[in-house]
Amino acid sequence: MNDVPAEPNGEAQTQTQAPDKWAPPARSRWGTLVAVAAALLAVLAVLYAWQLFPFAGSAERTDNAYVKGSVTIISPQVSGYVTSVPEVDFAQVRRGQILATIDDRIYRARVEQARANVAAQNAALSNSAQAERSRAAALGAQDAGIANARAQLVRAQADMRRADALVADGSISARERDQTRAALMQAMAALAQARSARAIGEEDIRSVQVGRGGLRAGVEAAEAQLRLAQIDLDNTIIRAPTDSQLSEIGVRRGAFVTTGTQLMFLVPRANWIIANFKEAQTRNMRVGQRANFTVDALGGTELYGRIESMAPAAGSEFTVLKPDNATGNFVKVAQRIAVRIEIGPGQAAADRLRPGMSVEVQIVTGK
Repeated sequence: MNDVPAEPNGEAQTQTQAPDKWAPPARSRWGTLVAVAAALLAVLAVLYAWQLFPFAGSAERTDNAYVKGSVTIISPQVSGYVTSVPEVDFAQVRRGQILATIDDRIYRARVEQARANVAAQNAALSNSAQAERSRAAALGAQDAGIANARAQLVRAQADMRRADALVADGSISARERDQTRAALMQAMAALAQARSARAIGEEDIRSVQVGRGGLRAGVEAAEAQLRLAQIDLDNTIIRAPTDSQLSEIGVRRGAFVTTGTQLMFLVPRANWIIANFKEAQTRNMRVGQRANFTVDALGGTELYGRIESMAPAAGSEFTVLKPDNATGNFVKVAQRIAVRIEIGPGQAAADRLRPGMSVEVQIVTGK
């Protein structure tokens, strides 16, 4: 007879069932709403900061913008051989600091020559004054000569009157009267000669006085030549006009340079932004509006500034060859208006800006 297995009881069945899986506790609805709201606010803050949709209506953007600065070309005002270049490429320099020197021997000699010319002109002017005093003294002697000639004439006239009386009564001969008359004529001629000599003396004094004006002009011209020579001598030392940074130096010791030769560039620390917007974008732009911008070299660091000024005309008006649309087919091209942006103060990253860097600008026209 087969054995029939006994059925397991209920307690055994309960022990052989698999355990239930673990489940996290149910999240509250309030916590979910807070997380969603925080994420939404963060997204809206980013969109507003970059003026993206739905905030895009109050800003204008362009990537046609660059950092600008007052780049100065350093050139000599005199010609000569460069004797020293004390600075190195990209060095920071202060105002008045020596950048280069030119051989000054020729210019120093010219200063000495001009100084000697000034001394010679002053000596000539002094001689003119002495000549005037000498001629004035001679004029006094000529006055005395006139007085003497006048006295001789008075005596000759008296002798002539006596001679006429003596001839009438037969005391003297006619020949003696003629001799007296000749003496009278000589006295009259001597007086005329003395007066002419005095007139000549007066003209000599006037000539000296007139010549003195030319001598004074000669002194002034010589002094001007001395100043010019001194300026040329001073220009043999080339100094930095402002606090700035040097570019790569394009001249070395021993090189011969002429007036206007480009030696190096000076880049000051003060910079600004020039952004070229399409004409339609400038409709709501005003001076003083905020401008946000990023520079490629700074890895997306955002800086700010203000509109300082706007160009008085489109860029095409400043070109040498202006477009002529009077003939042929016409294609409308949006013109660009340059906007100058002043960089806001107190931004550490602004010290890293260099003229020529590319910039992306956003003008907040709604503020």
